[in-house]
Amino acid sequence: MTQDVEMKEQPAPSNSVPSSSPSTLHHLKEIASLIETGAYDREARRILRAIRLTMALRRKLKASVLSSFLSFALTPGSEAFTRLSSYLPKEDENEMEVDTATSTAQPPAKHSLPELEIYCYLLVLIFLIDQKKYDEAKACSSASISRLKNLNRRTLDVLAARLYFYYSLCYELTGTLSEIRSNLLALHRIATLRHDELGQETLLNLLLRNYLHYNLYDQAEKLRSKAPRFEAHSNQQFCRYLFYLGKIRTIQLEYTDAKECLLQAARKAPVAALGFRVQCNKWAIIVRLLLGEIPERTVFMQKGMEKALRPYFELTNAVRIGDLELFRSVAEKFSTTFSSDRTHNLIVRLRHNVIRTGLRNISISYSRIALADVAKKLRLDSVADAESIVAKAIRDGAIDATLDHSNGCMLSKETGDIYSTTEPQTAFNSRIAFCLNMHNEAVRALRFPPNSHKEKESAEKRRERQQQEQELAKHIAEEDDDEF
Repeated sequence: MTQDVEMKEQPAPSNSVPSSSPSTLHHLKEIASLIETGAYDREARRILRAIRLTMALRRKLKASVLSSFLSFALTPGSEAFTRLSSYLPKEDENEMEVDTATSTAQPPAKHSLPELEIYCYLLVLIFLIDQKKYDEAKACSSASISRLKNLNRRTLDVLAARLYFYYSLCYELTGTLSEIRSNLLALHRIATLRHDELGQETLLNLLLRNYLHYNLYDQAEKLRSKAPRFEAHSNQQFCRYLFYLGKIRTIQLEYTDAKECLLQAARKAPVAALGFRVQCNKWAIIVRLLLGEIPERTVFMQKGMEKALRPYFELTNAVRIGDLELFRSVAEKFSTTFSSDRTHNLIVRLRHNVIRTGLRNISISYSRIALADVAKKLRLDSVADAESIVAKAIRDGAIDATLDHSNGCMLSKETGDIYSTTEPQTAFNSRIAFCLNMHNEAVRALRFPPNSHKEKESAEKRRERQQQEQELAKHIAEEDDDEF
């Protein structure tokens, strides 16, 4: 039975190669012409569009297609052609015959543009990563970065930013991320001297990720505080920066700033970046719990996140109830999950919040209660621990009560009208500030064509621009957004 199944499945890939390879190669040639036009016209948006089109073709890339494209884009026998061809595996003769037939049908045009050479490096690097050939990918990425250092062209900035990302990814996948830290710092310095703002933005995020990977939070904060800041050029890079900043602020006990950064990162992230939004929500939930807030149930019921956020939902339930025993059992049950998410140390901090929540519930329920009963309800070790915890909660303003040391009891005061305090005003002020900030960010995010107030475009140019905008919107909607 197994042999019959194998015989049925075998012809499928060989039949699909002739039909898919020419179309993929044709698309790559169109992308090459788009890059060439962008390089000559010095329009980075065309090169950015070429990268988006490439990501749509990512799953269709094959070694035979790439070898044919290298013969088209690079001069055979050149150093770049020889090096990139050595990274590609040898394909079957049938596939090579198909590719040579398609390449002879259209004579290859030889180009000497650095943009096309760097694009070929990027294509081969993406292919090697997808094939999980990480050692070859490391060698290819190192060669591309060394070549990139010798080039100073603003039309290369978009391609260089992608190469930096995959360069760091290759070393992270092989567990050798610390080896390139000094090289990333040198690249960041070069990008700063060349006024490559997109490169600075990308390299700063890669350096922060490098430091946080090894729990070097102090070094990450020193770099972040001294690095030049400017208006964000990429929404994805800005989301990453907010996420890393939120993690740094959380470790530094600055929970309010951390919460704002993490929620903003989760809100700005693309819908397709599910894994990134899950990580942002995990850290945001812990930070809100550390602030004494209880996240809404809708946070845990977001589409595609229910399973990933289940441990944090049970943890939130334990904190909300104030049950220390339930909190311990949940922390032990999902200890591997919390360790892999690197939130285990933060959850240890939550123990005090659980005790304080339980104490607040007790103070609301009882006007007078013995400290021995408080220790029993909170499942503390001794009455002395209960007395010290109650005294600290009263001093911090967590509960409105007094301690009767002589009788060994806690006396709760009557709860007043909350609307007689400034708390509603503070809540409304925070909501208004949130709405105003969102409005200002939306206004800053608006984009207008250059010199639109000076020159009026013709009907033909308007149709061409609208067609390009529709194609761009279509590709943005279809892409998998593999950056996350």
